[in-house]
Amino acid sequence: MSGSIYGKVFTISTFGESHGKAVGVVVDGVTPGIELCEADIQKELDRRKPGQSSVTTPRKESDTVQIMSGVFDGKTTGTPLLMIIYNEDQRSGDYGNIKDLFRPGHADYTYQEKYGIRDYRGSGRASGRETAGRVAAGALAKKILAAKGVKITAFTKNIGGIAAEKYCPEEIEKNIVRTADPDAAPKMIELIHKSAESRNSIGGIVECRISGVPAGVGEPVFDKLDAELAKAALSIGGVKGIEFGVGFGAAEMTGKEHNDEMDVGGFKSNNAGGIIGGISTGNEIVFRIAVKPTSSIAMAQDTVDLNGNEVRCETRGRHDPCLCPRIIPVLEAMAALALVDLMKQNAALTY
Repeated sequence: MSGSIYGKVFTISTFGESHGKAVGVVVDGVTPGIELCEADIQKELDRRKPGQSSVTTPRKESDTVQIMSGVFDGKTTGTPLLMIIYNEDQRSGDYGNIKDLFRPGHADYTYQEKYGIRDYRGSGRASGRETAGRVAAGALAKKILAAKGVKITAFTKNIGGIAAEKYCPEEIEKNIVRTADPDAAPKMIELIHKSAESRNSIGGIVECRISGVPAGVGEPVFDKLDAELAKAALSIGGVKGIEFGVGFGAAEMTGKEHNDEMDVGGFKSNNAGGIIGGISTGNEIVFRIAVKPTSSIAMAQDTVDLNGNEVRCETRGRHDPCLCPRIIPVLEAMAALALVDLMKQNAALTY
């Protein structure tokens, strides 16, 4: 399948399907000599894995990673690094009733039209399970960036209209929706539970903040930093929009209001979200993604089958009633991968 490779210098290629034997990733362009062990990768995979709480799918996967190549004596060798995660808790029988149907909101129809064949079990390659490989690769990228003082923090900003008004980063991993506002967390959780009880799902907004990126990262015109971050974020299933800094709010501002003025201390504001002209300013990089409601819902919906007959369908199986809590480590991983790739191109990162 074309389109499974990301990056130019620091590249990843993910593989596997939701109900196949395994998922994983091959990472190339890794500088030799970086200390790396499976525990470095596992801590990020544990944040993404299913079955974590009452607001995630009950599918139980340990997501135990195995490094198969590219590491010797605890250090990267510079050769392709293969990481694999075996699937353990598939229930393919849950999808028998929809194997000939096109589920609303899913990639069933588009995959069938493009390839003439599709793996209907848990959405196959279109499943969020594919992102385990991204998170594994992103764990390495985050480690590389951390050594340079770069920190990436994403959190749930809004679920179904309930917004996080406070930013307390120390609270993010203390609540099951991963919001930075402890007061908003219980309200978000209650809304997700109500959606699930009604056999429905709910969408939200996730914000990502990146500190420590020096000024000058990003290539002009086509490989702009914000363009690359946007591609990385929009490649994640379920992400339907992105904005940087004040984002769409800029449409209601004047130039005087929006421009980030400067003094001897640097920028006096950060409406641009840390990126101007596609190049980092040295300010904190801030962007937000719109996450759609989970497509897999148990509520009856209208669709057609492979023969063009109009039918009703209900999606069985185990699914997240809201994608936001588990998409956070995926977004951080993709942001890290985009940054490492650009910084290597920029010669701002020498390992």
